[in-house]
Amino acid sequence: MSVAGTYETTVKSPMGDQKGTLTVNPSDDGTSFTGSMAGGMGAMDIADGSVDGNTISWKMNMTVPMPMTLTCTATIDGDSLTGKVNAGAFGDMPLTGTRKA
Repeated sequence: MSVAGTYETTVKSPMGDQKGTLTVNPSDDGTSFTGSMAGGMGAMDIADGSVDGNTISWKMNMTVPMPMTLTCTATIDGDSLTGKVNAGAFGDMPLTGTRKA
């Protein structure tokens, strides 16, 4: 099953649940992807998106509420996504989601 799709996500952050929409657009060879994460604090483009089977990993450059690079990994099982977002000194935050399209 392809990892492609639009996922409604929730990140359990120190500032409360952060809801967003993750868009995953795999490359033709299926080893990388582009996309974005849009939520209440704006949108961030996916950087260094990679695909390994049903596991995706990527980075995002956050600017609000403070600039930092988020390092993310997630495993897709059917229409469910589970993983983590690493926010540097703030540590790992759980990530969950459901494919909507």
